Amino acid sequence: MSDFRKLSDSMYASPQIDPAQVAEAKALGIAMIVNNRPDGEAPDQPEGAAVEQAAKDAGIAYRAIPVGGSGFGEPQVTAMLEALDAAEGPVLAFCRSGTRSTLLWSLAQAAQGGDPDAIAAAARQAGYDITPVRMAMDVLAQRAKG
Repeated sequence: MSDFRKLSDSMYASPQIDPAQVAEAKALGIAMIVNNRPDGEAPDQPEGAAVEQAAKDAGIAYRAIPVGGSGFGEPQVTAMLEALDAAEGPVLAFCRSGTRSTLLWSLAQAAQGGDPDAIAAAARQAGYDITPVRMAMDVLAQRAKG
């Protein structure tokens, strides 16, 4: 059984998924899967290419935006914004625990002018803590408002 956690009507975060869970995502109406986990992070981790092929076979768009030990930067936030803009329905993003995916979504939402308090509340409701990126979210939200 999957652990897809709803962040918004158009966004879910999840711990690592495997190709078999793509069918669950399809049944949920997921239109795009975003992989935020670099390949080779753990020996028991499915390869991104296997998840990508399962997504393609299910008619689900797929993007890889790996977030490794060096953390987040503007390129990953921009890539997430582009993925969210391109999605033709709800998005499921995953990493080892779902935290990096949630943090990246939070930054992308703030960059679009989203309210950091509301973003933090949505993440918290889904079981994620965005404290590590909160200051950056505040800056991005302020910048988006001009």
